[in-house]
Amino acid sequence: MPFARLAAATTPTAHIGLGLAAVGRPGYLTLGRDRDLPAERTVDALRERTHELLDAAYAQGVRYIDAARSYGRAEEFLGAWLDAHPEADDLVIGSKWGYTYTANWRTEADVHEVKEHSLAMFESQRAETDALLGRHLDLYQIHSLTPDSPALRDTALHERLARLADEGVSVGFSTSGPGQADAIRAALEVRVGGEPLFRSVQATYNVLEPSAAPALAEAHDAGLTVIVKEAMANGRLAPDAAPEVVRGIADAVGAGCDAVALAAVLRQPWSFVALSGCVTAEQLFSNLHAVTVDLTDEHLATLVELAEEPQAYWSRRAELPWG
Repeated sequence: MPFARLAAATTPTAHIGLGLAAVGRPGYLTLGRDRDLPAERTVDALRERTHELLDAAYAQGVRYIDAARSYGRAEEFLGAWLDAHPEADDLVIGSKWGYTYTANWRTEADVHEVKEHSLAMFESQRAETDALLGRHLDLYQIHSLTPDSPALRDTALHERLARLADEGVSVGFSTSGPGQADAIRAALEVRVGGEPLFRSVQATYNVLEPSAAPALAEAHDAGLTVIVKEAMANGRLAPDAAPEVVRGIADAVGAGCDAVALAAVLRQPWSFVALSGCVTAEQLFSNLHAVTVDLTDEHLATLVELAEEPQAYWSRRAELPWG
């Protein structure tokens, strides 16, 4: 299991991962991204930025990297960096299939990605990922599983994914939307040959949207590795946008709002990896301070009060611009 390798890592920051969603393509829905990336978002410019972040992350002890087929050229950028850094063989690499990137390297597009959870899509995207990441890939996840996804009921797909696990690549899924808890619980019931299919779950969890927490605890208890994405709520918990409550706690503990948001995730007993979605090295360094933030029970109780209704949270997320 690749996560056994990650569990054995001795760097304090090993359980903060680097997500490449915001740097593998020119458009993404994160507040402040316009300010933090070059005005000319060419392929070369974002490749250079991605490699800068990978350099910094590895040097700072980050040991999990997250990509996806729909993250523009993220897998391409990552694969090239890995090939040039054989010393980084202790990294755990995860990617996802199930969405096709359709924006054609534009920040403004009617549709940025198209979802399909079929066996044919898996076979197609598995070949594409293999060409870019090859032996580096440790974890392959169904991208944004929802309760109505056919991937929950497609037994032929399940059998194919089980063969992927036999080839040494762990099988997981990610979730999105207000029905995350239902999707997680449904996925826990999927079995092949009497054995659970999925070995990991990647879900959105943050102080504004904590609704998946009970289901994530159940997944952890069932033996799945839990990866948390969007810990900073697509920039809504960043220093220049965070609620006053988060700012107050950040001042009290001497850290940034982003570090507080990530620390709140790391404090959850079921959380194994929390992803940073940074786009600058400065943001990465600030995020990594989360491992030094000592949140009290009183701090955590105060943060609980920020929780929004899931439907309202996800509606607001859908309204964020692809900047």
